[in-house]
Amino acid sequence: MWVPLPLMGLPPWMVFCSWSLNLIYQFWVHTERIDRLPRWFEFVFNTPSHHRVHHGMDPVYLDKNYGGILIIWDRLFGSFQPELFRPHYGLTKRVDTFNIWKLQTREYVAIVRDWRSATRLRDRLGYVFGPPGWEPRTIDKSNAAASLVTSR
Repeated sequence: MWVPLPLMGLPPWMVFCSWSLNLIYQFWVHTERIDRLPRWFEFVFNTPSHHRVHHGMDPVYLDKNYGGILIIWDRLFGSFQPELFRPHYGLTKRVDTFNIWKLQTREYVAIVRDWRSATRLRDRLGYVFGPPGWEPRTIDKSNAAASLVTSR
């Protein structure tokens, strides 16, 4: 994510400083010891509560709270979710490997596999840009035929 920025003209020292500040900020949001902070702070900044939601595997918490430092971006773009209950941490699909390379690439491999199997451009775009678990809408032909017969 950071590598293209100097290629786009940003000074490398600025990219390094921003990356470093973001990394340092992430240390304290990965705690269970802090529950809630003042409302004004939670409105603007990412907090441990917001970050717990980000790591949750509960359906209400999936694809939420991406902001590393500023949670205001999630509020603006509709991906903000307050912590309603303590999340269950984990992955939505079982992983049966400790191979770090497979763990890091498995979702990309799945996206490419689904993309190749799609026959329509719309479905291919859905696999690449849709939410995790996205699948094209399919018409169940047996139910469609049955509904035509019963409606006549």
